[in-house]
Amino acid sequence: MSNGTLHHYFVPDGNYEENDDPDICQMLFKMTDHRTCGMEQDQDSVIRDDFTVIKRQIEDAGRVLEGVGKSISYDLDGEESYSNYLRREMSQIGEAFTNSEKSLIELEVKFKQSQENELKEEHRINDDFLDMIVHTRGVLTGTLDTYVGLKDKHELLSLTIRSHGTRLGRLKNEYVKEHS
Repeated sequence: MSNGTLHHYFVPDGNYEENDDPDICQMLFKMTDHRTCGMEQDQDSVIRDDFTVIKRQIEDAGRVLEGVGKSISYDLDGEESYSNYLRREMSQIGEAFTNSEKSLIELEVKFKQSQENELKEEHRINDDFLDMIVHTRGVLTGTLDTYVGLKDKHELLSLTIRSHGTRLGRLKNEYVKEHS
């Protein structure tokens, strides 16, 4: 975490999104002072100060390592090592690709079946249409045969009626001649 200056802060729990308070994340570092110690300072207090600084640095380093450990554990998502994490991720990606492949194959099969069904439906419609045409042709042929038969009977009846008319006319003429 940085506040935009040269001061950088450490996030002890590894959660960078929720920690934006530099006071909580601040680490204390003391730079080594190379000035020579004067005789007026007590040697024990200098050593005590150095131990205090070293103690703080050790504590800070411990917090850094703890934060790095937590950050790594977040990154590894519960796996013991990065290679295990990558293997798990690769197997999940492989499963996803396998499932995608299966889905694509299923879609291709369904598409082919749909095309086959459409083709069968088209052939069925064509066959039905041809059957209707053949049936209509048969009905028309039967109708024409009936028409020809009726026409022949009509002509026969016309001849019969003319013949009877002629005969009746002749009988009438004979009857009129005899009774006159």
